[in-house]
Amino acid sequence: MLVLITYDVNTEDAEGRTRLRKVAKQCLNYGQRVQNSVFECVMDAATSVKVQKLLVDIIDKDKDSLRFYFLGNNYEGKIVHVGTKASFDVNGPLVF
Repeated sequence: MLVLITYDVNTEDAEGRTRLRKVAKQCLNYGQRVQNSVFECVMDAATSVKVQKLLVDIIDKDKDSLRFYFLGNNYEGKIVHVGTKASFDVNGPLVF
Protein backbone atom coordinates (compact mmCIF):
# COMPACT_ATOMS: atom_id res chain seq x y z
CA MET A 1 0.00 0.00 0.00
CA LEU A 2 1.09 3.59 -0.49
CA VAL A 3 1.51 5.60 2.70
CA LEU A 4 2.12 9.33 2.50
CA ILE A 5 4.09 10.57 5.51
CA THR A 6 4.25 14.28 6.28
CA TYR A 7 5.88 16.00 9.20
CA ASP A 8 6.47 19.40 10.73
CA VAL A 9 9.29 19.49 13.25
CA ASN A 10 9.97 22.60 15.31
CA THR A 11 13.58 23.59 14.59
CA GLU A 12 13.92 26.60 16.87
CA ASP A 13 16.55 24.81 18.97
CA ALA A 14 19.34 22.29 18.40
CA GLU A 15 17.22 19.40 19.69
CA GLY A 16 14.55 20.21 17.10
CA ARG A 17 17.07 20.26 14.27
CA THR A 18 18.37 16.87 15.46
CA ARG A 19 14.82 15.47 15.52
CA LEU A 20 14.21 16.80 12.01
CA ARG A 21 17.31 15.02 10.65
CA LYS A 22 16.34 11.78 12.41
CA VAL A 23 12.76 11.87 11.06
CA ALA A 24 13.97 12.60 7.51
CA LYS A 25 16.57 9.83 7.68
CA GLN A 26 13.99 7.26 8.79
CA CYS A 27 11.58 8.35 6.07
CA LEU A 28 14.34 8.02 3.46
CA ASN A 29 14.86 4.44 4.62
CA TYR A 30 11.29 3.55 3.66
CA GLY A 31 10.29 5.79 0.77
CA GLN A 32 11.07 8.65 -1.55
CA ARG A 33 10.98 12.35 -0.73
CA VAL A 34 8.48 14.13 -2.96
CA GLN A 35 8.61 17.48 -1.15
CA ASN A 36 10.71 18.81 1.73
CA SER A 37 8.70 17.14 4.49
CA VAL A 38 6.60 14.73 2.44
CA PHE A 39 7.48 11.12 1.63
CA GLU A 40 5.73 8.49 -0.48
CA CYS A 41 6.33 5.04 1.00
CA VAL A 42 5.17 1.73 -0.45
CA MET A 43 4.95 -0.72 2.44
CA ASP A 44 2.83 -3.44 3.94
CA ALA A 45 0.72 -2.97 7.07
CA ALA A 46 3.32 -4.42 9.44
CA THR A 47 6.04 -2.12 8.13
CA SER A 48 3.67 0.81 8.36
CA VAL A 49 3.09 0.14 12.06
CA LYS A 50 6.86 -0.20 12.59
CA VAL A 51 7.61 3.11 10.83
CA GLN A 52 4.87 4.93 12.74
CA LYS A 53 6.37 3.77 16.04
CA LEU A 54 9.90 4.74 14.95
CA LEU A 55 8.79 8.25 14.02
CA VAL A 56 6.53 8.77 17.03
CA ASP A 57 9.44 7.83 19.29
CA ILE A 58 11.62 10.52 17.65
CA ILE A 59 9.33 13.54 17.68
CA ASP A 60 8.36 15.80 20.56
CA LYS A 61 4.55 15.51 20.62
CA ASP A 62 4.25 18.95 22.23
CA LYS A 63 6.20 20.71 19.45
CA ASP A 64 6.10 18.52 16.33
CA SER A 65 3.50 16.96 14.06
CA LEU A 66 3.31 13.74 12.03
CA ARG A 67 0.60 12.78 9.55
CA PHE A 68 0.12 9.42 7.82
CA TYR A 69 -2.18 9.11 4.80
CA PHE A 70 -3.02 5.55 3.77
CA LEU A 71 -3.78 5.57 0.04
CA GLY A 72 -4.09 1.80 -0.29
CA ASN A 73 -2.94 -0.54 -3.04
CA ASN A 74 -4.72 1.15 -5.97
CA TYR A 75 -3.05 4.51 -5.52
CA GLU A 76 -1.84 5.18 -9.08
CA GLY A 77 -5.06 6.94 -10.11
CA LYS A 78 -5.24 8.93 -6.87
CA ILE A 79 -2.10 11.00 -7.46
CA VAL A 80 -1.90 13.99 -9.76
CA HIS A 81 1.51 15.65 -10.10
CA VAL A 82 2.17 19.02 -11.72
CA GLY A 83 5.57 20.70 -11.90
CA THR A 84 9.13 19.67 -11.19
CA LYS A 85 10.53 16.79 -9.16
CA ALA A 86 8.69 13.96 -10.82
CA SER A 87 8.91 10.80 -8.74
CA PHE A 88 10.06 7.42 -9.94
CA ASP A 89 8.02 4.23 -10.06
CA VAL A 90 8.93 2.47 -6.81
CA ASN A 91 7.51 -0.80 -8.15
CA GLY A 92 9.40 -0.60 -11.45
CA PRO A 93 12.76 -2.17 -12.25
CA LEU A 94 15.91 -0.61 -10.84
CA VAL A 95 18.54 0.18 -13.46
CA PHE A 96 22.08 0.99 -12.32
